[in-house]
Amino acid sequence: MPKVVFINRFFYPDHSATSQLLTDLAFHLAKTGAEVYVVTSRQVYDDPGSVLPHRDSIQGAVVVRVWTTRFGRHNLAGRALDYATFYLSSAWRLLTLLRPGDIAVAKTDPPLISVIAAAVVTICGARLINWTQDLFPEVAGVLGVGGGGVLIGTLRSMRNWSLRAAHMNVVIGDAMARKLVEEGIRPEAIRVIHNWSDGLAIQPVERAHNDLRVEWELEGKFVVGYSGNMGRAHEFATILDTAEQLIGRRDIVFLFIGGGPQREWIRHEAQRRGLENIRFKPYQPRARLTLSLSVPDVHLISLQPFLEGLIVPSKFYGIAAAGRPTIYVGDPDGEIPHILHESGCGYTIAIGDSQGLASYIQALAGNVGLVGELGHGARKVFEQRFDQAHSLRAWEKILIQS
Repeated sequence: MPKVVFINRFFYPDHSATSQLLTDLAFHLAKTGAEVYVVTSRQVYDDPGSVLPHRDSIQGAVVVRVWTTRFGRHNLAGRALDYATFYLSSAWRLLTLLRPGDIAVAKTDPPLISVIAAAVVTICGARLINWTQDLFPEVAGVLGVGGGGVLIGTLRSMRNWSLRAAHMNVVIGDAMARKLVEEGIRPEAIRVIHNWSDGLAIQPVERAHNDLRVEWELEGKFVVGYSGNMGRAHEFATILDTAEQLIGRRDIVFLFIGGGPQREWIRHEAQRRGLENIRFKPYQPRARLTLSLSVPDVHLISLQPFLEGLIVPSKFYGIAAAGRPTIYVGDPDGEIPHILHESGCGYTIAIGDSQGLASYIQALAGNVGLVGELGHGARKVFEQRFDQAHSLRAWEKILIQS
């Protein structure tokens, strides 16, 4: 296998989602004997003030951390400057690392890093694989950020150039693959490799044996969970309306685990409406995920319908690994709903149908056997399709063939 150089703004010991996936793949490849480099920043996702060493060797992977500004996520202009300095610093570092025949794998943080990588590999005679986690600038456009139509169109043209220049484009869902074909990318230059969870690290834990249920005072409760990022891509009004309808059910609790831009709005709304059946917990360490993901009896996933094909809610894989059913709030024809329907491990409800969601939750709360059956289906489809080992083997195959 040729030398592989990954490019992403965050990497181990950072625990953001894209960082964890990249960490899994980079360490796995290094263990197989591949020469692995990671070009990343010196920052941690939720702590822009932290400073990591500029160069490190971790589990066989050489980590090169470049200089960037560090204004963080909460200032739009500062974030743009963080991106710009990462573009410049990573371009220079790639020029020094890449040789003819090497492979550069560009993720999508920061957005459009594939454009920088495509230019550098052309100069160096290397090959490019884009690992596309979301489609920018389309996501920014539909969410109403990132400028007007002319700018969005220009950025989209630049992005598509980098996709056409790549040896391969790895996407994380079938709908996203279809979007790239619509953009004129050759189907033979597109591969679907789903994101994953580690089925050894995350396993089902029975309610009676889960210490977190005791610690969080949830014994005897039917727990409806939401775990992960509470971002602008997700819809929470339906969930809050449902919690309000079920306020009289003292045995049903809604549990939000994680953070994100909408967390404080959700908390404020819960307080304003007097929703004492909603509780909040922060992100849990990776070592605790098998317990935290097993606390809910059923998990909620939501996605705005206009983002289908642009984003895939990767929290599903951890939920399935924990052997828990999913209720998806969004487009019934979406990526995750198709999996739920085919595997029999959950339900889909349209945004705004809080009565339907309340009915599903009450039906599950009254049928422990059905919950177990759906959870078994979730773990089964996870082991068949979405365990870490499947995706890592698919990545090995692509890199060897490249």
